[in-house]
Amino acid sequence: MLNREFVLSFREAAPYINTFRGKTFVLAVSGEAVMEGGFHNLSQDINLLVSLGVRVVLVHGIRPQIETLLKRFGLNRLFHRDRRVTDASTMEIVKQACGATRHGIEAQLSMGMPNSPMFGSHLRVAGGNFITAQPLGVLDGVDMQYTGQVRRIDVDGINTRLGAGELVLLSPVGYSVTGEAFNLTMEEMAAQLASALKAEKLIFVIEGRGVTNEQGQHVSSLTAQQAEDLLHAGHLQRDVTAYLPYAIKATRDGIPRAHLVSHHEDGSLLAELFTNGGTGTMIARDSLVKVRNASVDDIGPILNLIRPLEEQGILVKRSREHLEMEISQYSVLEHDGKIYGCVAMHVFPEAGMAELACLAVAPERREGRFGETLLKHVEYQARTRGLKALFVLTTQTAHWFVERGFAEAGRGQLPLARQAFYNNQRRSKIFVKEL
Repeated sequence: MLNREFVLSFREAAPYINTFRGKTFVLAVSGEAVMEGGFHNLSQDINLLVSLGVRVVLVHGIRPQIETLLKRFGLNRLFHRDRRVTDASTMEIVKQACGATRHGIEAQLSMGMPNSPMFGSHLRVAGGNFITAQPLGVLDGVDMQYTGQVRRIDVDGINTRLGAGELVLLSPVGYSVTGEAFNLTMEEMAAQLASALKAEKLIFVIEGRGVTNEQGQHVSSLTAQQAEDLLHAGHLQRDVTAYLPYAIKATRDGIPRAHLVSHHEDGSLLAELFTNGGTGTMIARDSLVKVRNASVDDIGPILNLIRPLEEQGILVKRSREHLEMEISQYSVLEHDGKIYGCVAMHVFPEAGMAELACLAVAPERREGRFGETLLKHVEYQARTRGLKALFVLTTQTAHWFVERGFAEAGRGQLPLARQAFYNNQRRSKIFVKEL
């Protein structure tokens, strides 16, 4: 029996699959995610990403693994400025934690049991001395010893392995030109990798779902500035506070999108990447919503938006040829690169007025105030041209416009040129808004 939900989900994912093929993702998985057994399901989703042509660099954390080993051997833990002070004994623990964690991850990524998503995948995992490190030095009089920072990234070496279809797995340890190993911060290392590799995405797999506001509501998307403001406000969860600064920095450095997703929810990575709503929190350098002038390439999406409304009699029917002739008068609204709304503005300069026409928003986005965004865009365009008023002709959406400052008017208040084309059969109501 045909599963309609599966078909719709697969179609929803298709544009993302096409977009992500050949792109580089840096995936940073917390040590907690590996230690608590959540990596089994995640490994299947990572395999799927690689099979879809995504170039994956996987960076793992080891913080809880280090803590467990320190307690086992009775060694003290010391932090300064939220960074572990790594003496020689602790560095040996770091190496043990890295080795055990890395082997566990490789084992999970190598699974290929029949009737599993990884059957027949044969994913190859690459590693190596791709990260050159240097000591962090002395901070406020505290010698950080074997705690280091990234000095150089072998971008060509990593790209060679990615180009061969391999997954690159990196531990938070770097090696100096003098042959020493240094303990690195996973979050910082992942952000620098994303920047150096010009990655499409930086994804942190953490404890919670991502950002929640003061009311406890989940926030699915933020600009870098909005995320920064929330950090300064100081009401965020502990894990978000640890990772969000690196997500912000990555977007500031040119990474289009950074994500925070939970390792507790099975499939959260796939849902975040391949559905419109996602499950975690996405951080973008700029607003995800933008309105721009339409082009001929947008005619297909515009027709998809307006056809259902034309069939309901809400909009006047427009042919493709008509749109091609008037495309310069149209604007489209994009959310994360996908068109969800359109509007036209027809100017009547002799009357100092403009007509707002063909306002349409995709059904799944009508609760997102996209209609108001398009209206404000047209109002701004009209004001910059020195026009005095906007008018709209509508048969079924009168209240929406009245609630936004439009007042009912007579046909005589229309520009003479527009009066000549008034459709007596539709008997549209006329509304005018003074600017």
